[in-house]
Amino acid sequence: MMRYAVLFEKTATGYSAHVPDLPGCVAAGATMEETAELMRKAIQMHLAGMREDGDPIPEPSTIVEYITAA
Repeated sequence: MMRYAVLFEKTATGYSAHVPDLPGCVAAGATMEETAELMRKAIQMHLAGMREDGDPIPEPSTIVEYITAA
């Protein structure tokens, strides 16, 4: 099982999310929880489509770290 980093952003109507390691894999929802659930499904669909098309599945490579700045 692969573990991909997901970036969430607040929008005017809720939240959006994307996976840097899976270009085109996006989701949006009214709440953070809804967006996370939609993102889980989007990743599964995205990977299934890639497998069906015979495309290589990219290894997760995005590293996430928070840096505090004064």
